[in-house]
Amino acid sequence: MQGVGFRFAVERAARTRGVAGWVRNRPDGTVEAVFEGDPNDVDALVDFCRRGPRGADVDRVDVSAESPEGLLGFRVAV
Repeated sequence: MQGVGFRFAVERAARTRGVAGWVRNRPDGTVEAVFEGDPNDVDALVDFCRRGPRGADVDRVDVSAESPEGLLGFRVAV
């Protein structure tokens, strides 16, 4: 979902929880994100993505596990 500050809300939520990674808009209008951190914090962030910030209309969230890359910090990618 684009246009409601989704990426910046995810960034804020990730930083609050100490989760590393990134979030970006995709050309097809979806949002893609990578999260690394404590499993409980990552799960909480995925739950946040299912709801989104006020004004968001989230249709679905697809989750896949990957090997950690050792990311540091969180950023909104271009």
